[in-house]
Amino acid sequence: MKKHGHKKRKFENYAYILDFLEYGHTDDNIPLHQRKAIAQAFGEEQFVLMEMALKDNKTVELAERVYIGKGKRNKIDHIIKMLTYDELTPTAKTELFYVIKEAIMKNEKRFINFINKCGPITTRLHSLQLLPGIGKTVMWKIIEERELKPFESFEDIEKRVHRDLLNSIAKRIEEELKEPQKYYLFVKWKAYQEQ
Repeated sequence: MKKHGHKKRKFENYAYILDFLEYGHTDDNIPLHQRKAIAQAFGEEQFVLMEMALKDNKTVELAERVYIGKGKRNKIDHIIKMLTYDELTPTAKTELFYVIKEAIMKNEKRFINFINKCGPITTRLHSLQLLPGIGKTVMWKIIEERELKPFESFEDIEKRVHRDLLNSIAKRIEEELKEPQKYYLFVKWKAYQEQ
């Protein structure tokens, strides 16, 4: 059996709807009455972009959180494929930043833990500096504050550091999904794809 260097692949349990295409893609060659409804979505844990087939007569709303894990699914029939950022519809691209923020807030503890524990990537670059809007001064302020007392929430960070790290993390995740990066903080599956 061949062993891989990285952890066992994790699958998404929930996803956020980025776009709902009631009659599939407009450029499909299938007659309109035979087309199936599809949705483009963003995975809550691994941040996978995907296209999904809906069950017959089911609809979804933009930014709706849907169950896509194993077992009984209410609205989603199956995952068709993973997508790249460029394959997203214009609506999906517009919606992406907002659903990223939703996913972060749903897992706030995970991201606060990252802020409390992340360290340097190289001798000259700290993980925090990869977040948009975080320069050396703010980075040191965050490090000093978390040493005094670990952060408890984004609100706590904003009170003590006067920075909106929720938006910074969401922007970073969006950047990691949009184009190749030298370092990936959050979208780990893209790092594996590019190896």
